[in-house]
Amino acid sequence: LVNDVLNANPAIAAAREAMKHAYAPYSRFRVGAALRTRAGRVFTGCNVENAAFGLAFCAERGAISAAVVAGEREFEEIAIVSSSPMPTPPCGACRQVLAEFAADLEIVMAGEKETVRTSLARLLPAAFRAGNLAGGTVPDYSGVSSARRTRRKK
Repeated sequence: LVNDVLNANPAIAAAREAMKHAYAPYSRFRVGAALRTRAGRVFTGCNVENAAFGLAFCAERGAISAAVVAGEREFEEIAIVSSSPMPTPPCGACRQVLAEFAADLEIVMAGEKETVRTSLARLLPAAFRAGNLAGGTVPDYSGVSSARRTRRKK
């Protein structure tokens, strides 16, 4: 029942459609993403591979780029689907880019066999933020269970 409810999610359907357009001739690992804004608009992206492997572009970042080009900056949910039977989480680089816009983003990962719902805060509890830049505020690492803060003596 849970999978039926989540698979009825329009963002998952949009991500599945985007995945059909993925360009993955090398890995054959196709990914589609659909990013829903606070205004209810949905922007999609798919992975685009390149023979120079480091230049591949992830579906999640494609969706973010499309949304930003359209003037959107506030996001509520991203749905990610892939050609894998199991749910696929966003890679580390995509997590960091998503955190730039929505640290509390809902993430729905739909595989062929199950769907998982989580949050970006759970997947990336200590994202690099503007506060990490010189002159910024000290980030809050309280959500990171293994974090231990020590102060240097002057």
